[in-house]
Amino acid sequence: MVHSTRPARTARPKHLTAPRRQPAPMPEQTRLIALNKPFDVLTQFTDGQGRATLANFISTPGVYPAGRLDRDSEGLLLLTNDGRLQARITDPRHKLAKTYWVQVEGEPSDGQLEALRAGPVLNDGPTRPARVERLVEPDLWPRDPPVRFRKSIPTSWLAITITEGRNRQVRRMTAAVGLPTLRLVRVRIGDWELGDLQPGQWRELQPIHQ
Repeated sequence: MVHSTRPARTARPKHLTAPRRQPAPMPEQTRLIALNKPFDVLTQFTDGQGRATLANFISTPGVYPAGRLDRDSEGLLLLTNDGRLQARITDPRHKLAKTYWVQVEGEPSDGQLEALRAGPVLNDGPTRPARVERLVEPDLWPRDPPVRFRKSIPTSWLAITITEGRNRQVRRMTAAVGLPTLRLVRVRIGDWELGDLQPGQWRELQPIHQ
């Protein structure tokens, strides 16, 4: 007979079992804020390196970003104090559409636009199909610092709507079809729009997606 040399397992005392995490309580009043995040601002409230953060513009206690917007991107950022609403906005399973106005280097061909619409294959896999349209140059605030142009190469604007939120996804999509992004401004998330907010300005919204 072969005897096992493994020590017998012992039941973990109940008092040592980690308690299940309880969901955060619902706030008495759900708050939803739209911020026009300026260029070169981090999508967080603290930073140990002295860089600009949301705290430079938002003093409302208890609200947190619902999703991210890259430091070098601008436009609509939603903040809320409601964890369930935050999940509803950010969870890719809900496929909440996000629209960006994108300035790219070069003049897109029909083939490049179709490749964007079909969903380019990135290094982390294929992207979902996107809505992509040519856009007349929008009347936006000047960026600080200004976009660096190459005088010999024209630029164009596109309206791109995606239903994912991968890291730097729009920039990687345009680069994959040979159209480097020069400027990126998010103007819509679901039914919420940036509207006439200027950089650093914010306003309260009606949380219609509960």
